Amino acid sequence: MSQTAGNFSQRVLDWYDQHGRKHLPWQQNITPYRVWISEIMLQQTQVKTVIPYFETFMEQFPDVHALASAPVDDVLHLWSGLGYYSRARNLHKAACQVVECFHGEFPQTVEQLSELPGIGRSTAGAIASISMGIRAPILDGNVKRVLARHHAIEGWPGQSAVANKLWDIAEHHTPDKRLPQYTQAMMDLGAMICTRTRPTCHLCPLQESCMAHAIGDTSAYPGKKPKKTLPERQVRMLMVVNHVGEVLLHKRPSQGIWGGLWSFPELRTDDSLDETAEAIAGTELYGIEAWTPFRHTFSHYHLDITPVKAFTAMETKTIQPVDSTCWVSIDNPGKLGLAAPVTKLLRKLAHSL
Repeated sequence: MSQTAGNFSQRVLDWYDQHGRKHLPWQQNITPYRVWISEIMLQQTQVKTVIPYFETFMEQFPDVHALASAPVDDVLHLWSGLGYYSRARNLHKAACQVVECFHGEFPQTVEQLSELPGIGRSTAGAIASISMGIRAPILDGNVKRVLARHHAIEGWPGQSAVANKLWDIAEHHTPDKRLPQYTQAMMDLGAMICTRTRPTCHLCPLQESCMAHAIGDTSAYPGKKPKKTLPERQVRMLMVVNHVGEVLLHKRPSQGIWGGLWSFPELRTDDSLDETAEAIAGTELYGIEAWTPFRHTFSHYHLDITPVKAFTAMETKTIQPVDSTCWVSIDNPGKLGLAAPVTKLLRKLAHSL
């Protein structure tokens, strides 16, 4: 490691000793399992949002054996509201692999960690460095921002050429000692000081050598993702209520949006409402009522949802039960993994009855 790199990491570590976060739930009783769960939850999600989810998750699944042996529906239920549900499905798959292939012990190399479902190079580096003290760079969103500004790296980090530059820089600056502290420090620096907007440069330990600060344009780094207009899609969600206050739910396919979660049956907007609703529900319906549409936005498109409430007088047992269909209490749907709009609509539905 060069003298320049050593100076960089030492300044970061000195700052961390004074100002870094040291009391987050996953920083206590550090294990590869706890670091892994926190890192996956923190992807695309703020710390304050993750904390209660992490604590609940640890109570329910305190170790990798508990997670691997749990039904995936239980995992998705605890994940409800965090979004990006493929993360939860991959957590369950990876836990099963750790138990089956590694006897419940996490592999000790970044390469092997990266082969587990849902674990990329940066997450593997975080697990290895924080919980095992292995020298491994990380490059999450916060670290990308710090390094792109410090070295004035132009371009969007989503481009492979830009990402490769940043990985080289991350490798260069990663010290040989105090790996857990340095890794946490870099994440903290991006989250607390080198923020997306209005970074507090005067509090940054790297200010004197930061090229973006020197040219007076921190907002130019890292480069922005090229803008594109999100396509729009429409769907109608059918909320069939029976005489005992239960509603019909379908389990979605494991692939695609809300994969593996429970949701309302869906109708295309160009289908005949009454006939299609009855065909999907498998029973006669009455009191069919379309509610005001609302929009749910994913990273790659907008989904305009029109809720449709309907009632059935038939006994639920006369409707053919299948693994992907169930009737649940509107007030207490149980431990099912529910898509966020479904949770929202269940509350509204309960108030409308």
